[in-house]
Amino acid sequence: MSKERTKNLVDLFSSRLTTLGHILEISEQHFHEESESILDFRLIEDMLPFGTQIAYTCNQPYNFSLWCKNQESDNLSPKIESLTVAKNLIERTKSQLKDSELRDSKLSELKRINLDGNQYLELKGKDYIQEFLIPNFYFHLVSAYNIMRMKGVPLGKVNYMAHVAPLVKVA
Repeated sequence: MSKERTKNLVDLFSSRLTTLGHILEISEQHFHEESESILDFRLIEDMLPFGTQIAYTCNQPYNFSLWCKNQESDNLSPKIESLTVAKNLIERTKSQLKDSELRDSKLSELKRINLDGNQYLELKGKDYIQEFLIPNFYFHLVSAYNIMRMKGVPLGKVNYMAHVAPLVKVA
């Protein structure tokens, strides 16, 4: 059962990271010569920029992989210096996931998540995945998508839902 669970999570993270890479690629093409500036685009001033949304999207599967290996969380730098760095980060994160193996015992152990200041969460492993990693992963992925949509990049639901394209059937 554990190998199946791991495969499902790795497939979920990997396919959505591919989506993030696709969003980045379309955005880069849309802005041509000014494409490096897209890393600083924001939905509104007090939200994190596109580059940071990419890093934070990658943080979730990256830290999942570390957790599976009994290593401490190590958040990626929120400052993405270039589109090349962003693309490499997405690919490195996908590659790191391939080695992940979620043991059943991890699902019941407590996972401590340090937050800002003196705050932290302690969640059982299954809740760490379902209540922390996956919601944060989608939040930052959707934020990256929304930033580019707001800036006029020709993205639609078909781009965001590309992972289901192979399942589409014709009547």
